[in-house]
Amino acid sequence: MSSCFDSIHTKFGFGLMRLPMHGDSVDTEQVKQMVDAFLAAGFTYFDTAHGYIDGKSELAARECLTSRYPRDTYQLTNKLSGSFFKTEADIRPLFRQQLDACGVEYFDFYLMHAQSSRNLEHFRSCRAYEIAAQLKAEGKVKHVGISFHDTADVLEEILTEFPQVEVVQLQFNYLDYDDPKVQAEACYDVCLRHRKEVIVMEPVKGGTLAVLPEQAQAVLARLDNPGSAASYALRFAAGFPNIKMVLSGMSTLEQLQDNIRFMKEVKPLNFQERRAIEKVVSLLRVQEQIPCTACRYCTEVCPQSIPIPEVFSALNEKRQSGTAPAAGLTAYTCVCCGRCENACPQKLPIRDLLSTAKKELA
Repeated sequence: MSSCFDSIHTKFGFGLMRLPMHGDSVDTEQVKQMVDAFLAAGFTYFDTAHGYIDGKSELAARECLTSRYPRDTYQLTNKLSGSFFKTEADIRPLFRQQLDACGVEYFDFYLMHAQSSRNLEHFRSCRAYEIAAQLKAEGKVKHVGISFHDTADVLEEILTEFPQVEVVQLQFNYLDYDDPKVQAEACYDVCLRHRKEVIVMEPVKGGTLAVLPEQAQAVLARLDNPGSAASYALRFAAGFPNIKMVLSGMSTLEQLQDNIRFMKEVKPLNFQERRAIEKVVSLLRVQEQIPCTACRYCTEVCPQSIPIPEVFSALNEKRQSGTAPAAGLTAYTCVCCGRCENACPQKLPIRDLLSTAKKELA
C-alpha cells in the first residue's frame, strides 16, 4: 500500500504555531534563518493553520518559505478550523483565502482541525469532509486528514464514518501515552486498526517535556551520552512504526539546530533511555502541574483577553520553584463564560484553574 509520505524522506516537521516574535509581530528574519537551516538539513515538511498566531502564521509561511523556495522543495499542511466557517458555503472561500495567505496553489495535506465530539456535528452539517474530498479530486489538496483531540471512541466514530481520511494528527508524547484523559496510546491503536498513518503534534507537550524540573532533568543527565530533554521526547514519538511525521513548534534558531542534530538520523529510545523516561513520568505526575500546551485556542475566544497560558505557566513555575510570577498576571477579571473551556483541546477546567491561580499567585 502506498503511503502519503512516500516523497518525504524524514520524520521531522516544522510546526509554525510557536514562531519567534518581536512583540506582536513574527520575527521573520529569524524565521527565514530557521527555514533555511531546516531545508538545508534535508527536512521539508511544514505545518500551519489559519488561526495560528492570530493569522500571522500563514503570512510568515509565505514570506519566509513559499516566496523563497520552489514549490516542489517542501510540503505544506494547512487546516480547516471550525471557528472560521458557519455554513457549507463558507468553506471554499476560506480555503482560497488560505491558499492566498500562504502564497501557494495547493496544499500537500489539508486537515479537518481539532476534531472532537464538540465540533464534529458542525463539520458534518457543513459537509466539510465531502468538500475536502472534492478539493483533493480537483488537485488543490494532495491528502485529506484530521487533527484530533478527544477519546479513542470518538476517533473510531470519525474514521468509520469518513474512510476518505488518509492521515490523523494526534497529540502523542511520553507523558500523555497512557493518560486516561488524552488516550494517546488508545488513539494510536485506532489508527493502526483503520490503517491510517499518524502525524504527531505536541511531542514535547507545549514545552513541558523540553524544560523539565531539576530532579527530572537529573535523571536524563545520568544517561550515557545525554541529550537535551526535547531529544528524548521527539525520539520517543518517532520510534513508533506507524508514526510518519513528528512536528516541533520551534521558537528559536537554537531549538531548531538542537532538533536537527538528533532528528537527522533519528534513533528509537534504547532500554536504558526508556527506563529513564518512566522515572521522569513518575516525577512529573506527583507534581500539581497544569497540563497546558500553550496552543492559545483559549485566548482567541476569551472576551476579557486573559493571557491564560501565561497565567498557568506562572503557576506551574511557582509550584516547581517558588519563583514569583511576572507582574500583572493576576490583574484580570474572568466572567466565567466558559468559551475557553469549549476551545481547550486538553479539556482543562480553565475557570476553576484561573480562580486557583489568582489565589496562589496573589
